Amino acid sequence: MIPTPEEAYTLLREYNQGDFHLKHGRIVGDCMRWFAEQLGYGEEKDFWETVGILHDLDFELYPEQHCLKSQEIMREKGIDERVVHATASHGYGLTVDVKPELEMEKVLYAVDELTGLIGAVAVMRPSKSVDDLEVKSVKKKFKDKRFAAGCDREVIQRGAEMLGWDLDTLIDKTILAMRESENVD
Repeated sequence: MIPTPEEAYTLLREYNQGDFHLKHGRIVGDCMRWFAEQLGYGEEKDFWETVGILHDLDFELYPEQHCLKSQEIMREKGIDERVVHATASHGYGLTVDVKPELEMEKVLYAVDELTGLIGAVAVMRPSKSVDDLEVKSVKKKFKDKRFAAGCDREVIQRGAEMLGWDLDTLIDKTILAMRESENVD
């Protein structure tokens, strides 16, 4: 079974109560939907969004088993193995050895951490918005390891490389995706 984005969000709420994780799931889901359309996978946009929403399903309750416990939960609920693999792959090299193989999985790997960094940069701006955010502003903060220290720059860089993009391209596309999200303030 492949959950719809609405069903995915209901499941996310079952395992996450904090506003941060719920909002992050929505934002990553929205970005994944945008990327699906931009990269020629428009007919799979709901699937991509579902994967984005569910990627951190286990993080709030099981941070030490992140990307491991979610596989168990999803399999128990009969969720399609493609969703299980895709969501687990964003923890590649960190908590699991499930490598991103499909372009969709590489996008998730790359944008998960980057959406957090971009969001943190946007909040620091006078407008507090991604609408007027430029790549150079994000790159400046990307270099400052103390800023949004929880956002793993190596993962972002590896994600760009997996996709065959330079960092500027990844940042630019992710900003555009976040501008389209109704869940970004």
